[in-house]
Amino acid sequence: MEKVYSAKEVEAKWSKYWIDNKTFSAKPDKNKKPFTIVIPPPNITGVLHMGHALNNTLQDIIIRFKKMSGFNALWVPGTDHGGIATQSVVEKILKKEGKTKFDLGREKFLEKMRAWRKETGDSILEQLKKLGCGLDWDRTAFTMDESRSKAVQKAFIKLFDKGLIYRGKRLVNWCPHCGTALSDIEVEYENEKSNLWYIKYPFSDGSGYITVATTRPETMLGDTAVAVNPDDTRYLKVSQKTIKLPLIDREIKIVKDFTIEKEFGTGAVKVTPAHDANDDAIAKRHNLEYIEIIDAQGKMINVPDKYKGLSVSDARKAIVADLQEQGFIEKIEDYSHSVGRCYRCMTTIEPLMSWQWFLNVDDMSKRAVKAAKNKETKFYPQSWEKPYTLWLENLRDWCISRQIWWGHRIPVYYCVNEKGEKNSCKPIAAYEKPKKCPECSGEFFLQDNDVLDTWFSSALWPFSVFNWGQNDTNTNEDLNYFYPTSTLVTGHEILYLWVARMVQFGLEFIDDIPFSDIFLNGIVRDKHGKKMSKTLGNVVDPILIMDKFGTDALRFALSQAAVPGRDMQISDENFLSARNFANKIWNASRFIIMNSSEAGELDKNIKPKELADRWILDEFEDLSAKVQLNFTNYDIDKAARELYDFLWTKFCDWYIELSKIRIASTNIDEKKQVLSILIYVLKGTLQLLSPIMPFITSEIWEILNENSKETKIISETIFPLVKNKKEVISISQQEMKIVQDIIVKIRTLRSQTNIAPGLEIKAIFNILDDAKSLGAKNNQGYIKTLAKLNAIEFTKDIKRPKNSAMTVVSGFEIFLPLEGLIDISKEKNRLQKEISNAKGEIERTTKKLENTSFLERAPKEEIKKIRDRSEEARLKIEKIKENLDFLQ
Repeated sequence: MEKVYSAKEVEAKWSKYWIDNKTFSAKPDKNKKPFTIVIPPPNITGVLHMGHALNNTLQDIIIRFKKMSGFNALWVPGTDHGGIATQSVVEKILKKEGKTKFDLGREKFLEKMRAWRKETGDSILEQLKKLGCGLDWDRTAFTMDESRSKAVQKAFIKLFDKGLIYRGKRLVNWCPHCGTALSDIEVEYENEKSNLWYIKYPFSDGSGYITVATTRPETMLGDTAVAVNPDDTRYLKVSQKTIKLPLIDREIKIVKDFTIEKEFGTGAVKVTPAHDANDDAIAKRHNLEYIEIIDAQGKMINVPDKYKGLSVSDARKAIVADLQEQGFIEKIEDYSHSVGRCYRCMTTIEPLMSWQWFLNVDDMSKRAVKAAKNKETKFYPQSWEKPYTLWLENLRDWCISRQIWWGHRIPVYYCVNEKGEKNSCKPIAAYEKPKKCPECSGEFFLQDNDVLDTWFSSALWPFSVFNWGQNDTNTNEDLNYFYPTSTLVTGHEILYLWVARMVQFGLEFIDDIPFSDIFLNGIVRDKHGKKMSKTLGNVVDPILIMDKFGTDALRFALSQAAVPGRDMQISDENFLSARNFANKIWNASRFIIMNSSEAGELDKNIKPKELADRWILDEFEDLSAKVQLNFTNYDIDKAARELYDFLWTKFCDWYIELSKIRIASTNIDEKKQVLSILIYVLKGTLQLLSPIMPFITSEIWEILNENSKETKIISETIFPLVKNKKEVISISQQEMKIVQDIIVKIRTLRSQTNIAPGLEIKAIFNILDDAKSLGAKNNQGYIKTLAKLNAIEFTKDIKRPKNSAMTVVSGFEIFLPLEGLIDISKEKNRLQKEISNAKGEIERTTKKLENTSFLERAPKEEIKKIRDRSEEARLKIEKIKENLDFLQ
């Protein structure tokens, strides 16, 4: 076994092995229970970021755990075509060449898209291989490959024939930059500092005016009413009046509507049905006219010539200037409000009237809510169930069409004449262009130009990956065996965009939920809690982390911080700590393996001889039970912390140290006995750790089993069985706790009194509790070895000896005589100097913290550092004073 662990070599070796040997491939097997996960397919534009690293590490841990628990575990890989995001990338490439997609035409542009995808689209999958992901690579799917495309067509046609898909002109979220409609959940909202304009709307009869407050004065040219709350006493007498719209003198009416907030502005609001979702609802209730004044490019239309063709922002400036000039502006206030932006390009969304395809999801939503409430779909953490069901209960019809070229073209055909003009015949949904119109027998057809929302194909993913579109459900062996899948692991930010849609479609097309467990992970943030972004320059690249610290270190650090549903903060310190953990495991394993090879063949039967043996075996049984329960409940962070504590502290720092006494023994049977326990516990712990740190555990396991009949592949082993223990804490654990407390207290006391670490000294134990004294007396060897004592004197009812250090531990007062060990006078002087230095530090930090100017200018992190320094100095003084008391 190499002296130093070489992560790069080991990772390259095992990544290749798992792929070449198809370690994680799975086929239907009636003798095994399936456990299935489908990967949230990353966009083909993507490269591995820390969010991917976290999400895929968690999935891999679960798959490896289930495989080693005896399940027929399958994790299906694949990528998503990405719609707008991917088309935007290729359009930028064309722009550098001085071209647009229109210069190429639709078919040539799509050829270029497919070529780009072939060249770069699977790079993220290669990065997942580097991460160690146990995916069945033979099943790699793509949302626009032939099988998935067939599934999309099949789903669309079924919904169309059922009357759930329809085309209509409705108010939609429109991105002028991407040139397409977006669904409500593709709009991201952020606060923007702007103004609230108070505009006078004069009554038509000249009797005065009503003042409306608005954040969008430019849309007033499309107003068709002013609305007030019927309970607003300020406007009881105005309902019969009409208004002349400023700047254009068009007459509009006043309507009363209970949705108007009396507290907003003046309580009177302008109604622009064609450009605001709330106004659209008011217009439907009051049968108001719709006037469109903004087009798909975000330019003004159907307005006076001086505003025609202006961008929305330029129109706002011009209209406000004219309103001010003509005396219609009453006042302008600063105002912050929420503005919708495109989730892809962050352009401000324009609500526009547009012809789109919609899907009626009412019945699907009700079934999805019922499944959640009946616990057919369970959430981890459970707190996400309520917002999920609430969203489904208030869901509008889904706008499924997009005005781009890259994606699944809507399989609807229109009957046209020879000139290409649409006939009055009903549109036909079909897999291929129809040969003859069923209504007029026409033979000319045009396909709809729009493509489907990317999330439409993604919603089919849990069953489309099993070729639902190509095979009959009854004869589809893969689908019938692996569906429904078991667990979905994804970020909470796409709970509505994707998770809900999959549940809707699973129930609609397969009549079953797509997964029973929904495990939601949080967002990876930097060490200050800020979201990682290129703009802030705080992005942590997982590929660089893997190269610098090792892949197992990355995986362990992410696992340890992955509290279900919560965002996490991470930095180099986390990865460094995880790398140190990997090195600790390697060094401990090397120590055991080297000594085992020298001892010859070991006894396979584990025979605990003394307290430390019984204790470590009990601790291992507890660990095995806890870790397997944590994995089952998706508490992967707890499993990681349990493993860290056991391996680093209990196994390495305690048991291995205590075992060294017998390993050094000339009694070969005694040596073999302790080594057999060390090997047994090491193997079991490596198995438990392997889902989180698969590379180092695979390598050590192979070395351990080099001359064994056991499998050399750890991922093909079964987890250690969990025994039913009767005691909550065993007798050996209670007894060992007393011994450990004594050793820790003595070590601390030695450090505080500056006794040389290697110097063996005497200790006096004043017994306070006879029941606990037996454990200490029986295990003096442990205490002497690890506390560096040459003698222990057990006594009762004695006073503290002069010039001794004292500590109290359960059942004992422990005295360390210091005479002759240290120069007490010198030590007192040294400690007094340290107190003086610490007081100086408190004085300096206090001055800074009392400086108002400094507190106003300094970054929060700097102020925190100074406060921490002050507190450290205060605690230091307390500790030193305790030490001085020992020397009195």
